[in-house]
Amino acid sequence: MDGTWQHTTVLLNEAVSALLGKPDATAASDALASASTYVDATFGRGGHARLILSRLGPRDRLIAFDKDPDAVAAAARIADARFSIRHEGFAHLGELPPASVAGVLMDLGVSSPQIDNPARGFSFRNSGPLDMRMDPTRGESVADWLATADAGQIAEVIRDYGEERFAVPIAKAIVARRQERGPLATTAELAQLVAGAVKTREPGQDPATRTFQALRIFINAELEELQQALEASLNILQPNGRLVVISFHSLEDRIVKQFIARHSRDVFDRRAPFAQPKAMKLKALERVKPTAAEIVANPRSRSAIMRVAQRSEA
Repeated sequence: MDGTWQHTTVLLNEAVSALLGKPDATAASDALASASTYVDATFGRGGHARLILSRLGPRDRLIAFDKDPDAVAAAARIADARFSIRHEGFAHLGELPPASVAGVLMDLGVSSPQIDNPARGFSFRNSGPLDMRMDPTRGESVADWLATADAGQIAEVIRDYGEERFAVPIAKAIVARRQERGPLATTAELAQLVAGAVKTREPGQDPATRTFQALRIFINAELEELQQALEASLNILQPNGRLVVISFHSLEDRIVKQFIARHSRDVFDRRAPFAQPKAMKLKALERVKPTAAEIVANPRSRSAIMRVAQRSEA
């Protein structure tokens, strides 16, 4: 359970309004309106989901996905017949029927209870087991992987997923420590080791920030899952259905930006220059960042970028 750890949802009203395509429940509240299904692909602690439900009509549905057992437990406290949750990552979006969904929301941030709870192993600020799995009941922990990976593999992960220029000395330090005193077991041990290997860092940023980000992304296959989920969204969205994605670092946002751009233009077949082009599948609508007031109230929102696109009618 989450204990005392609380989560503040980023871009709450902006995301829900973009998803529903309307500012309030007026259109959705008509009991005669056709039923629509929406997807909260990353339930977290349900901030977006609860607001979506408050704006849906009585015949509408909201389906949520999340890998974290604590998130699924939090979802069980929502007593609303229109709501259901699947204990799966959003790579499973493609299992929903084609053209069955009016909107998909993806919030790619790690929830505050995950970060703040030392037992989850996501943070370098408090010592805990070196885990970092979104679903601690499945797969390999960071500690398990670092216990066997060679320096080249470790450096590649830290460089590619953390954009860390000191990836090689960090990897060498991890392997040397393993050979001398055994594998790393806690977040504090890893943070201390990284601090000794990183020579300089931007003011205000902990030396371990990029390494922890890289290992978390890698161990959860986050970028691969995002790519799968984006492709699946094209199949499950109805014509004019909305895709709303909130990302928190450049690797994620680049994938989302390029995905929307790639599907927002007509595709010409160079082998058949006079043939009709394949119509674009998406229309890019907007790019939104948190307001200054939101950043002051919730500093973790400062890096968020929300991109909104709409499925074409074709």
